Amino acid sequence: MSQYFYIHPENPQPRNICQAINIINKGGVIVYPTDSGYAIGCHLDDKSAVDRIRLIRRLNDKHHFTLMCRDLSEISRYAIVDNINYRLLKSHTPGGYTFILEASREIPRRLRHPKRKTIGIRIPDNNIALALLEELDAPLISSSLILPNDELPMSDPYEIQLQLEKQVDLIIDGGHCGNESTTVVDLIQSPPEILRQGQGDTDWLRY
Repeated sequence: MSQYFYIHPENPQPRNICQAINIINKGGVIVYPTDSGYAIGCHLDDKSAVDRIRLIRRLNDKHHFTLMCRDLSEISRYAIVDNINYRLLKSHTPGGYTFILEASREIPRRLRHPKRKTIGIRIPDNNIALALLEELDAPLISSSLILPNDELPMSDPYEIQLQLEKQVDLIIDGGHCGNESTTVVDLIQSPPEILRQGQGDTDWLRY
């Protein structure tokens, strides 16, 4: 049975954030709010927790996991970012984008795309998510909480509890946070390619 915390969306309670990080560090899988619906995540180095996420979401080895980062300096550690892409990331983070970049050696091989050696990277515009990342002092490997046969991320914490309380270790209720997926932009391509249109505006890609 999972634990269930309510955390204030504007002023996250430090005690609850610390409790959540303790669960993550012990191998837990958590559900937490972002600016584009709820996500499911775990510690980057925890293979068994990642396998549990794959099972819950029924993901194959070609799925691009997302590395949730707190800032640009953290992105630069886990992905290869040239000057042009650095400026682009600076202009569009935090926010509703996931950027596909070449993974650095800090990313375990099992989490990179098997052929392209890439990883999805994003900085969420959500106070709870950012507080978790700050306290963890590391990224979270994550995926949008889209259950099999659904098209949109889950957005109702009560519904999440009903469906997943026996499959995850913690559900963080941060209120309604939208249910529109991020816009996925492949920065390996030149010019950048939109892989999925979602929350993030893409007019800037037309110039």
